[in-house]
Amino acid sequence: MTTTTAGALFAFSLVVALTAAYRPFGDHLYRVVAGTRHSRVERIVYRLVGVDPAAGQSWGVYARAVLAFSAVSVLGLYALQRLQNHLWLSLGFPPVPPHGAWNTAVSFVTNTNWQWYSGESTMGHLVQMAGLAVQNFVSAAAGIAVAVALVRGFARARTGELGNFWVDLTRITLRVLLPVAVLGALALMLGGVVQNLSAGTDVTTLTGGTQTLTGGPVASQEAIKELGTNGGGFFNANSAHPFENPTAWTNWLQVFLILVIPFSLPRVFGRMVGQHRQGHAIAAVMAILAAASVALTNAFELAGHGTVPQAVGAALEGKEMRFGVSGSATFAAATTLTSTGAVNSSHDSYTALGGMLPLANMMLGEVAPGGVGSGLYGMLVLAVITVFVAGLMVGRTPEYVGKRIGAREIKLASLCFLVTPALVLTCTAAAFATGNNATALNAGPHGLSEVLYAVTSASNNNGSAFAGLTVGTPWWNTALGLCMLLGRFLPIIFVLALAGSLARQAPTPATGGTLPTHRPLFVGMVVGVTVLLVALTFLPALALGPLAEGL
Repeated sequence: MTTTTAGALFAFSLVVALTAAYRPFGDHLYRVVAGTRHSRVERIVYRLVGVDPAAGQSWGVYARAVLAFSAVSVLGLYALQRLQNHLWLSLGFPPVPPHGAWNTAVSFVTNTNWQWYSGESTMGHLVQMAGLAVQNFVSAAAGIAVAVALVRGFARARTGELGNFWVDLTRITLRVLLPVAVLGALALMLGGVVQNLSAGTDVTTLTGGTQTLTGGPVASQEAIKELGTNGGGFFNANSAHPFENPTAWTNWLQVFLILVIPFSLPRVFGRMVGQHRQGHAIAAVMAILAAASVALTNAFELAGHGTVPQAVGAALEGKEMRFGVSGSATFAAATTLTSTGAVNSSHDSYTALGGMLPLANMMLGEVAPGGVGSGLYGMLVLAVITVFVAGLMVGRTPEYVGKRIGAREIKLASLCFLVTPALVLTCTAAAFATGNNATALNAGPHGLSEVLYAVTSASNNNGSAFAGLTVGTPWWNTALGLCMLLGRFLPIIFVLALAGSLARQAPTPATGGTLPTHRPLFVGMVVGVTVLLVALTFLPALALGPLAEGL
């Protein structure tokens, strides 16, 4: 079997599995967020935090709940890191430096999970399990909750209520993320991922010499990571490490777990607005963009542009030989199309154009299918922009799933879209203006790509690293922390404001002039608008970096 054939079968099997999971898993997600009954454990949680589960929240109250919960989480995680030398299971590690603790606290609370450090040599077990792993769940649940609130804005009429954040957060964590993480951890353990709390394991075959590594809760952290909620993992080598990703089938399973929740959320959208075809249309847009990215990333890496890659028949530098070029390239596309941030190969070692694709995936806004929750609300914002553009073409007020898109709605959608490009371009320019680009390993176009990738990953809450850039400095930790913070919560505020505006509207009946938003024409328009907006925003930066290097 050729490498190309193996890569095609790998991708095709993923498509089959995700298609099979779309309806049953999406229906389960719908029942979780739309149900009215509360379990005994959930009632206990509500009682402990003093929440009335029957109370609805306006968009402002919902937003304040998200922000308050996240602020407390940042402070708590910061304190755990700064005090870890006094904590149980600290393994003798010193406190994390203030700028590093700030960066990590913001990173995990914003569901970015960018890691400037090597996990097994910086964080004790208690910080890893009670701090980072907890945020892997609740930060992802918060993203799904915001997406559900936006969908309620489309589905409800003449009301100011979008649900209850505390109920959504609790249900999604207990009924979705925890069960899938447990099942994923068991499957990964069967595949050879280690699960232990031992210290001082001697590893010689992986490093060419003797190095003492600290063991840890690898299987559970790996399962959480591949749910699309974690980036770095316990070992700095991430999913290229045989302790975290031992075989080709665990590699396949991790890619599946990365994609299954965000690809199933459009089913929730369709069911909540009462039109399954609307969910199918959103899923089709995601699938088209994802398929194009996977195909192009594989094509560029298998073609091996460059003298050495062509001489050996493929671009093998930085690839994990257990998975091959296609297994690495497909993983790279999946992790940057979502907000997972896990990697099983070095993106810095990809060909120039192959390395551009993961960067472009993040610049799309990670909407194909995107992060857990953030992908759906990002795609719905792009759908709103698309119907507005279409309305301008025909000279009528645009409508989407029975809601008019007026001046307020399009302003909020535009602001939501513009946050990340503004952060990416501003922070990249600041890095070069202040000389902090000097921490990049390379000069010229590739050095620009290293800086641009890091800022794009942080601002889009992705968490993956291009490599080749030293970011554990006060400037980089502070700057990237601000990018992660603003890149997460400014769009959430705009999305919830948009949801509140839509929920207050009366339903608008469809007429002969209404643009059908469930047909292939609209799917193609959303794909086109997404690509054009990104091209207009980022093409100059890409032209100076990966495009210049590749051409």
